Amino acid sequence: MSKRRGLSLEEKREKILQIFYESQDFFLLKELEKLGPKKGVITQSVKDVVQSLVDDDLVSKDKIGTSVYFWSLPSCAGNQGPLISYLGKSTMEALVLGAGLHFVLSTQKLRNVQRKLESDLENSKKKFVELVDKRNELKKGREESDERETALAELKAIELKHNELKEEMVQYADNDPAAFEALKKAIEVAHGAANRWTDNIFTLRQWCSNNFPEAKEQLEHMYKEIGITDDFDYVEFSPAAIQICAVGDEEGNP
Repeated sequence: MSKRRGLSLEEKREKILQIFYESQDFFLLKELEKLGPKKGVITQSVKDVVQSLVDDDLVSKDKIGTSVYFWSLPSCAGNQGPLISYLGKSTMEALVLGAGLHFVLSTQKLRNVQRKLESDLENSKKKFVELVDKRNELKKGREESDERETALAELKAIELKHNELKEEMVQYADNDPAAFEALKKAIEVAHGAANRWTDNIFTLRQWCSNNFPEAKEQLEHMYKEIGITDDFDYVEFSPAAIQICAVGDEEGNP
């Protein structure tokens, strides 16, 4: 079985050119090195082949930022003569036709973008005019004058007085009838909860005494340790006491 013959330099150049003409795109060298093997050109030889095409003005290259880009279009006048010798007239005509179609589609896309940008610009101009008219309308009656300056000074003085009164009201918040009523209800709720737990404790003590009579001394010792002494009892509550305290606070206030 005969060994497969590798591509000649001219064949490699033709294959690399096909990559450019079929895609109509721009490439980095590392991208071409990945695409080369798909056309039968080994990665190691892509750089030299591309450089030979650049030297013969069949491929253009330029540095953009820190990257070097390569490209070539079959429609370029300088390429057509040498390309016909490489690709043949019929292949060259097909590539030029493809490039022309790509150009038409790209032009149509650019026109659509242009129309959209022009529409956005027109809308922005209308919005700007509307805002200017609105600004001018708002400025009416707000022209600088002695009367306006006097009115603004009066407004500022009223705002300062309003803030002072708000701060003064905070000092009397404790004597607010609504606040007092809320405090009264909160005390009633707390009183009910305290006596409910007191009742629960008495129930638990009775249950322990009934079920563990032999541990009476230990239980009594435990009760004393946690604060349940002989004087432990329900909390007495008198709404009148709250009223008396509130009146006393009011009389003591300056």
